[in-house]
Parts: sequence; structure tokens; C-alpha cells
Amino acid sequence: MKYCRYGIRGQEKPALVDDYGVIRDLSEHIQDLAGDMLAPNRLAELADINFDKLPAIDPDVRLGPPVSHVGKFIGIGLNYADHAAESGMDIPSEPVLFMKATSSICGPYDSLVLPYGSKKTDWEVELGVIIGRHAKFVLETDAMAYVAGYCIVHDVSERSFQLDHEGQWTKGKSADTFGPIGPWLVTKDEVPDPQSLNLWLSVNGKQMQNGSTRTMVFSVAFLVHYISQFMSLQPGDIITTGTPPGVGMGKNPPQYLKVGDVVKLGVDGLGQQQQVVTAGSRK
Repeated sequence: MKYCRYGIRGQEKPALVDDYGVIRDLSEHIQDLAGDMLAPNRLAELADINFDKLPAIDPDVRLGPPVSHVGKFIGIGLNYADHAAESGMDIPSEPVLFMKATSSICGPYDSLVLPYGSKKTDWEVELGVIIGRHAKFVLETDAMAYVAGYCIVHDVSERSFQLDHEGQWTKGKSADTFGPIGPWLVTKDEVPDPQSLNLWLSVNGKQMQNGSTRTMVFSVAFLVHYISQFMSLQPGDIITTGTPPGVGMGKNPPQYLKVGDVVKLGVDGLGQQQQVVTAGSRK
């Protein structure tokens, strides 16, 4: 199944996408797509509802993030060997973890706002993993049982904030609108092999990224297992699993986003996103 949330920012309502692509409201059945509602068995129960009796929603409605009340937004760095190479960095022997502020989360078609002082805002299409059950010290062989589903994540990155200043990557990853997710939460039964998905991204119609999760250094199962050794994972937590090559920082010369640019991105079976780049301010 595909689940989503629609409406005014901060007031989104839960919905599903039926077999014909129609968005149907779930408000009479659940309050939101969050917390324990994301457990795989709870999502499966929703799939048994008679879709025809659910109210259809205007297809032009704004889509928000497909999950709410995200506790942790965890990034994985350098998880594609060819992206590490274009970044001039070694392939890590263990996953590189960083955090994105949850305040960066926005809808898949919301504007991408350049933060005040930005000089090097870059694009990164990624596979997102949405946790459905409390996970702590899980085995790699059991890890997929804790996954609710998948989504597209645009891990927008301000490279100057990230790399030209001392400290952790988090400050280059966390500006408002730097975490578009969705359009859907796609349950894991519709993605039989998360290590066989194509990812792509274009800027102003020119393809910049074209990769596959086949080249990930660390698999989804390993990442869930690994992260759970250092922190508990809660329902609604999102792991964004790294990006393939083709980012602006890796171009010769480097190329970064500017006001008016249109970014489109997608992952097999998970839909597409689009953002228009706008100027930020100090307010």
C-alpha cells in the first residue's frame, strides 16, 4: 500500500492511495500516520478497508510528509562507493552517521528555501527507510521486521555549512526545507528488494544523478541493525540511506542550486518529488 498525508502544513490528514491512484481520506479510521500506527500489522489492517467507501481527495491537494511526529531523522554518509570517490573521500569501513534536524522536514512539492548566507546548496536523492517498531540491539537477520516502509528523501545539503566550518555535518543538513520526504510511505511488501531500486535527480530538466541502490556500501538491513546498537529506533524515525554520484559538489566546476531552479527526483516504485528553489531571509 501507499500512504500519504495531505492538507495545509501542520494540519495534514492521513490518506491512502488506491489502486487507481486516487487519494482517499483515512481520518475516520486513524488520527494520523505516526507512532504505533506505523507498525507493519497496523498498516496491513488499513489495507483491508473498503477503499470505495473512503472520501476521494482533490488530486491537486498539497501533499505533506507521509509520516508525522518524526523523532529522529538519521543520515548515512558516503554509502555509495562512487559518490565517495567523487567527494574525494575513502569508502568507510562502518556507516557514517549524522542527524538532520526534524524541523527540516517538509512535503515533496514544497519550495526549497536557500538559507540566509548559503553559497553551496547541493542536491542528493536518497532512499528513505521508515521505522515501524521499537528497535534496539536487533540482529541484521531480523532487521527488516522493524521497517514500516520506504519513501523518497531529498537530503539537501549546504556544503559550505557542512564542510567549510569545523564540527559535524548536521549543520549543513538541517536548514528549514532541507528534508523533503514522500510523496508516499510505500509499505515494504511493495518493495521486495530495497537493494534493487533506481534513483535519479534532475535540475532544470538536466539529469544530474542516475544510480541504483545495488551499489550501496551498507544495505538497509545492515543499517537498521547497526544504528540500533547505538540508539533505540522508534516508530516514525527515518533513516536516509545515502546518495549515488552526480551531486553538485562533484561537478567540474562544482555546481550549486540557485533561485528559480527546478529540482525533480524519483526512486523506483516510490513516486517523484519536485521543488522550486526560492530565496530565504534572516526571518
